[in-house]
Amino acid sequence: MPTHAERRVLPYTPEQMFRLVADVQHYPDFLPWCVGARIRQRSQTLIVADLMIGFRMVRERFTSRVTLDAPHRIEASYLEGPFRYLHSRWLFEPHPDGCVIDFHVDFEFKSRLLQGLIATLFGEAVHRMVAAFETRAAYLYGPPNGRASATASAAAAARPA
Repeated sequence: MPTHAERRVLPYTPEQMFRLVADVQHYPDFLPWCVGARIRQRSQTLIVADLMIGFRMVRERFTSRVTLDAPHRIEASYLEGPFRYLHSRWLFEPHPDGCVIDFHVDFEFKSRLLQGLIATLFGEAVHRMVAAFETRAAYLYGPPNGRASATASAAAAARPA
C-alpha cells in the first residue's frame, strides 16, 4: 500500500506540464525503470497504454487507462498486470511562477516479493520519477528561467513521433 503525494511549483505552464505527462509513449526516454511503452488506444480524453518496468532482474508489464482533462488533470487507473490496484493523479494549476503540480500515487503489488522489494525503495523511486519529469521539462521547454533554448526546442521538434 505505498502511497506518495507531492506538490511543488515548477517554472512551466500547466499546458506544458500536461503535455509532458500525457506523452506516455516517450516515458522510456527519460523515466527511470520504464523500459517500454505501447499505446493501445488514444483520443483527446483517453489513453490505454502498456508500460514495461524493469529493475535489476525484475521486469513487469502493466496496462493503464489514462483519463486526460487538458490542461488540468491526468488520472491513471490500473487495468491489468502485477498490481492489486494502482491509481495515480496529476493536477496542474496556474501559479505566478509557472505551475503547481500535485502528484499522487497509490498502489499494491499482487506479489509479496515485489511488494517487499518496492517497499524498501519506494520513497527514493518516486522522488527520482518526479525529478525525471522536471528534468524532462527543462530539456523540452528550456531552463527554469522560463526561456526556451533553441537547442531544447529543436530537439523536441526533431524527436520521432
